[in-house]
Amino acid sequence: MLKFFTILLSSLLLISFLYAKENFSEMSTQELISIMGYVKKENVQEFKKELQSRVSSMSQSEKKTYEKNIKKIK
Repeated sequence: MLKFFTILLSSLLLISFLYAKENFSEMSTQELISIMGYVKKENVQEFKKELQSRVSSMSQSEKKTYEKNIKKIK
């Protein structure tokens, strides 16, 4: 069951990433965290700004993953 949800989330993430382009505000927080390190250099500033605006509303799990992956976007 967990494998199914992982595959589903990965698929949705890939699709949303391909179609969302630079509009990070339409992506979920989990999607943003998942693409940390994969954002094009020209979009990093906008990505960081959107991600930073969501930190205060992140769940503990999201914050933990965010803090683990933050070094990927520096």
